[in-house]
Amino acid sequence: MDRIATPAVATAGPEESIARQDSTIAIAAFVGFAAALVLLFPFPPVLDYANHYARIWLLSGGIGEQPFPEIYAVDWNRTFTNVGIDVLATWLGPLVGADKLARALLFLAIVLPPLAAIGLHRALFGGRHYWQVAMLSLGWCATMIGGFINFQIGLGMALLFACVDLRLQRKNPALVFAWRLAAALLLTVMHIFSLGFYMAVVCGLEFSWRFDILRSKAGLMRLAGRLALALGACVLPPLALYLHTAALPNAGGDGLGLAWNDGIVLIVLNLLSAITTYVPVVDVVLVLPLILICTRAIRAGDIRMHAGLAVTACGLLLLSCIAPRHMLGTGWISWRFPIMAALVAMAMVCPFANLTRRQALLLALIINLAVFGRTGWVGWNWWLAQKDVAAVEAVLKKVPAGAAVLPLGHEPETVSNLAHSSRHFAWGLDTFRHLPTLAVPLSHAFVPTLFTAKGKQPLSVLSPWSEIAVPEGNLLSIGVLSCPAMMQAYRDFTPYLSDWRRRFDFVLVANADIPDRYVGTLMPAGLTLVDDAGFAKLYAIEKTMPAEPLVIPAGCAVAS
Repeated sequence: MDRIATPAVATAGPEESIARQDSTIAIAAFVGFAAALVLLFPFPPVLDYANHYARIWLLSGGIGEQPFPEIYAVDWNRTFTNVGIDVLATWLGPLVGADKLARALLFLAIVLPPLAAIGLHRALFGGRHYWQVAMLSLGWCATMIGGFINFQIGLGMALLFACVDLRLQRKNPALVFAWRLAAALLLTVMHIFSLGFYMAVVCGLEFSWRFDILRSKAGLMRLAGRLALALGACVLPPLALYLHTAALPNAGGDGLGLAWNDGIVLIVLNLLSAITTYVPVVDVVLVLPLILICTRAIRAGDIRMHAGLAVTACGLLLLSCIAPRHMLGTGWISWRFPIMAALVAMAMVCPFANLTRRQALLLALIINLAVFGRTGWVGWNWWLAQKDVAAVEAVLKKVPAGAAVLPLGHEPETVSNLAHSSRHFAWGLDTFRHLPTLAVPLSHAFVPTLFTAKGKQPLSVLSPWSEIAVPEGNLLSIGVLSCPAMMQAYRDFTPYLSDWRRRFDFVLVANADIPDRYVGTLMPAGLTLVDDAGFAKLYAIEKTMPAEPLVIPAGCAVAS
C-alpha cells in the first residue's frame, strides 16, 4: 500500500490518541434520508423519471389495458443495452406493482453509486473512515437529477462488480475470465456506459498500488497481458448482443449527430455536472468543504492513494473534456464522465487516516454538514415541486381514456428565481418537461413524447399513432402554435405538430403560471380552457375552426 506520508503521532498524549473513524451511522442516516424522500415524493423534479415511470407502468402490465394494445407493442429485438429497468419492469412489475418498482429503481439510482464507491474504498484501504461519508455527496449530480436511471444504477453495479473483481484477482485466471464475462453481460444490459466504467476501474485495479511498475519492462509486459485479458472478456458480451439485435441508438436517424463542448466555459460547466443539481452555486458552496479537506490532507502529507485508480480517474477526466455532448441520438454524453471520474477519485484516496479525537470529530462534523446539507437542499426542491406535480395530476383527471394529449409549456425569460428552483437544474434545463407523460398511466391517454427510441427502449408505437409520436421529445413553447417560423424550425423534431388540431384532443400546458417569453399568456383561437391548476392548464381543441386571419405575436420572430 502506497502512503504519501504519515505524520508522527508517537508523542501524542492519551487524550490525543488516534481516533477510531466509524462512518456507519452517517451512511445509514443518508440511506434512510434518501428512502424517505423517495417515499414522500412520488414524482420528484427528476427530468426523465416521469417518462420512465410511464414506460415501467406499461411494461408492468398496463400495455394490456385499453386503449394501449392498439397503440404500443414490445419488441426486445429493438435494442440490447440501456434496458435494465425495462427488463425489471417486465419481470418484477406484475409482481410488485409499477409504482413500488419505479420508486425502488429511483432509490437505487441515488444511493447505489456512492455506496458502491464506499465498498471499493473499504476493500482497498480496510475499515471505516469518515472520508467514506463524503462520498455520499456524489449521490446528487446532474445525471441523477437528469433522471438517467439505467446509467446511475449501472455506475453502482460497475463499482460493486469491481469489488468482486478485486477479490478474485490473482486467483484462477479461468474463474476471473468467467466472472468478467458475466459482469460485462449484466452491465451491457443495464447501460453500455456502465460497462465502459467497469472496464476502466478494472484496468486501474490491475495496474497496481504503485507507479513502480512503469520502470520494469517485464512488469509492463505482464500488465499488458492482464489488461488484454480483462478487456477481451468485457468486450465479448456486447459484441455478441449487438450481432444478435443489430440495433444502435438513433437507428435511421441523423447519422452520428455529433455536438461538442467547444469552449472553455462549456467544458468547465460539463465538469461541474459531477456535483450539479438545481442551482450550481449552491452545489459548489456545499461541496467546497470536501475539496478543502482533501487539499489540506495533501499538504499535511496524511493521505494514501491507489496509483492505478489515479490513472483511471485522470483518463475519465480527460474524456470529460473531449467527449461529445451529443451523439447517436444520445444526449449529454459528456455528462457521464465527470461523475465517473469523481467516484473513482474519491474511492482511490484515504485522507486523514491518522487523526486525534478532536480532529476526527471536527472532520466528521464538516463532512456531515456538507453531505446532509446537500441532501436537505435536494429534499427542499423535491418538496417545492410537489404542488406542480399536483397541478398536472389535477388537470389529467379531466382527460378521458383514449384521448390524445399535446404537451407544450411556457418558456420563461429567465430561470434564476429561487422560488421555482425545482423547475430547473444544471444550467437552466427544465425538470418538468416529461410530467405530461403521466397522462399514460393516470388517464390512459396518448402522449407523443413517451420514450420509444430504437436501440434504447423495447417499446414501440404502432401505426397510425406512430405518425404523431417521436422517440424522444422536448417540451416546446406554446408559442409554436401561433408562430409559423417556430413550427417550421421544429418540423423535423416534432412532426406531430403538423395538423395538430385534427390529430390531438387536448393541449396540456406546463409551467403555465409563468408568462411565455414568446407569446406571454396568448393562446391560439379554437382552444377551450378545461381546467386551470396554476402550473398546469388543460385546453380542449375545437376540431372545426372558421377561417380567420392568424394573429402572429411580435416575439414570434425570435424563434426563427
